[in-house]
Amino acid sequence: QLQAFGGGLVQAGGSLRLSCATSGRTSKDYAMGWFRQAPNKGREFVAATTWSGRITYYAPSVEGRFVISRASAKNTVYLQMSSLRPEDTAVYYCGAPPEYGLDLMHEASYRYWGQGTQVTVSS
Repeated sequence: QLQAFGGGLVQAGGSLRLSCATSGRTSKDYAMGWFRQAPNKGREFVAATTWSGRITYYAPSVEGRFVISRASAKNTVYLQMSSLRPEDTAVYYCGAPPEYGLDLMHEASYRYWGQGTQVTVSS
């Protein structure tokens, strides 16, 4: 089970930190990723981290502004978002793949999803 929270309304240039709390077998055994879905658009990859947290992946649109990390206990994954832009407005979802070795940048690799948290960036 995954639960995402931490979204909200922020002005452009501001920061937010999203959290994804996990439980069960999905929590600490596998990689984790964040995706987002803006109105009338498909879900797009944002960032992902391996189980160890030592390898991370970012979409070009967020690299240098967002940082994904996971707690030492591996059961919480964070997305620190800085220099937010209006185009970052979306519902953000955390997800976990069902096994190792899948392409973490592709939505189809994920089986488990949190409920989503809304991020709104005003200009």
